[in-house]
Amino acid sequence: MWAIIRRKVASGGASASVFERSLLVARHATAQATRGYTTTVNETLRLGRGSRIVNNAVRPSCLGCPVSSKTAREVVSFIQTDSPIYMQYRSFSSDNGGLVDAVVPFMGESITDGTLATFLKQPGDHVEVDEPIAQIETDKVTIDVASPEAGVLQKFVAKEGDTVEPGTKIAVISKSGENVSHVAPSEKLRSKAASKPSAEKKKADKEKPKEETSLPKPKAETSPPKPKAETSPPKPKAPSPPRPKPSATEPQLPPRERERRVPMTRLRKRVATRLKDSQNTFAMLTTFNEVDMTNLMKLRSDYKEAFVEKHGVKLGLMSGFIKAAVSGLQNQPIINAVIDGDDIIYRDYIDISIAVGTPKGLVVPVIRNAEKMNFAEIEKEINTLAKKANDGSISIDEMAGGSFTISNGGVYGSLLSTPIINPPQSAILGMHSIVNRPMVVGGEIVSRPMMYIALTYDHRLIDGREAVFFLRRIKDVVEDPRRLLLDI
Repeated sequence: MWAIIRRKVASGGASASVFERSLLVARHATAQATRGYTTTVNETLRLGRGSRIVNNAVRPSCLGCPVSSKTAREVVSFIQTDSPIYMQYRSFSSDNGGLVDAVVPFMGESITDGTLATFLKQPGDHVEVDEPIAQIETDKVTIDVASPEAGVLQKFVAKEGDTVEPGTKIAVISKSGENVSHVAPSEKLRSKAASKPSAEKKKADKEKPKEETSLPKPKAETSPPKPKAETSPPKPKAPSPPRPKPSATEPQLPPRERERRVPMTRLRKRVATRLKDSQNTFAMLTTFNEVDMTNLMKLRSDYKEAFVEKHGVKLGLMSGFIKAAVSGLQNQPIINAVIDGDDIIYRDYIDISIAVGTPKGLVVPVIRNAEKMNFAEIEKEINTLAKKANDGSISIDEMAGGSFTISNGGVYGSLLSTPIINPPQSAILGMHSIVNRPMVVGGEIVSRPMMYIALTYDHRLIDGREAVFFLRRIKDVVEDPRRLLLDI
């Protein structure tokens, strides 16, 4: 038959074209080959003109037809890699239009990762836009992860305790509330129904041994007696050796059951690292002095009501010490400087860091440009920063920088301490508790409220002379606040 067809084709004519088309159709029907894609000069991907693809740029062909060397997969790969057409994804959106992803936000320039501390919501809970659903604990602050859309929390992608980076997906929010992984009422009924047979089975298992014990036991005579030859007389137990008494050098350790091992928080690890680095870097030396608090406390007592009435904030002792520290730093600018390599950087501004103890650890917010602030502005700023530090809402920018630190251990009852420098600063002032002590005033022994103050400084940069002059200036200003008015 194929020979007849060939002769018909060879003879030409209209019938030849018909048979030729039939032959192509027959070969196309019988051939099982992989399809290719052909392109012509006019059927190219005209990416240079607005990246429009001609409709007939790619057409399937069968065996026997001209096939280009590019398969469909190669063409698609070319479009995906070389075409200037880019896929634009909506922020937080997933492939399904009804689902959005909650990701870790940007945490600051100096923070690259954090620990997923806790989830504030559970799967199935309804969340609003920008409502916190989780908290990320970093080296400095705790950051909230907010919901990008209003909807229902479908599932968690990360676990508590995981280390996450900015952009990491931690949860999925369903805008429509569908496919939420909480237990439906029907599922609860099914779980209860499934638990009933297991409970009945356990009950039957408990009753079964009771029934066996209630059956009459066979009499002892029915059991054949064991021959006495087989039984061996019990061997006498050897007396156990006396327990050796512990020597005097062996430590008596408590049992491990009375110990608890808890992982350190990121904030605590960061504080530990910085303090140890400070101890290894600085040549720290501490000098002390004592301050008579009589006049500053009298000033506070005389004007506290008028101060609150005008400024809306209480007058505390910290603002007086900050003003005294500003005066001391202006008189001894080397205390406000810092070593950077082989250079000394002198700061023409005074940013005072205030050490605040929180339940999560020590944080040090900064009062900017303290030299330009009065008592009321300082007290307001202290209250604002302390409140943010205690509730965990303080930002990284509010703790960055600082040229000098004041630590008030007196609020906890500390009588005397040697504070550690907060890098990259060069000195730190330590305040302590106020204690009435007998003092000699005018040749007489009187009771005065006294406070020890301590200055720890970097002895590589600051000599003892400058450190003592600085501490003496603070003593003079606190004992006689009128010096601030007269600048003497």
